[in-house]
Amino acid sequence: MTAYPPAPWLMHGSMWLSVFRLPVAADERHPAGIYGAALVDYVSPSPLEYGELLVARAGRRGRKRVVTITDIWVDSPASLAGGRELWAIPKELCDFEQERRSRGPLTQASWSAVAHGEPIVTAEFSDVSKLALRTPFKGYVEQPGIPEHPELAHVVMGGSAKALPCRAQWTFTPDGPLGFLGSARQLGSFRMTNFRLRFE
Repeated sequence: MTAYPPAPWLMHGSMWLSVFRLPVAADERHPAGIYGAALVDYVSPSPLEYGELLVARAGRRGRKRVVTITDIWVDSPASLAGGRELWAIPKELCDFEQERRSRGPLTQASWSAVAHGEPIVTAEFSDVSKLALRTPFKGYVEQPGIPEHPELAHVVMGGSAKALPCRAQWTFTPDGPLGFLGSARQLGSFRMTNFRLRFE
């Protein structure tokens, strides 16, 4: 059994997020709708430090806006175990390569993710988010049960970050697990710099 920190997780790091509109259903898990694709770098003093690639579908529960994570990969076995057992988040393992370059206020980042030797996605970003003011955020995650956590999971996440729109270019491997997003329209992108996040 892989050990992991107890909830809540108090996380720190950066996130690059793009919003997509999927015009038609790809399969039962991916109906038409609004999706977010994100790459996240969790760093010290987070209880776990790791990379993450996720796709989440936007929805509603009554008047509350919620997201459901449909696809997610991490490069930490402890994060995988904790995500599955604490919150029914269906994490899988993959390998990341990340490079970041800064010049003045501009930051450029490149990512690639590979699982089982097969590429999932590559992405390029540029932003000036370090100039942004720190602002609060809050969100809700609703996850259907999985074997490690059979009950429906409700998660609250909140914190603060420096966030601004960014330029983003995603390339999804056509026959990979996120190939369905290749036909989706990219609506916008932003980067959250130096976020502080409580996930419980």
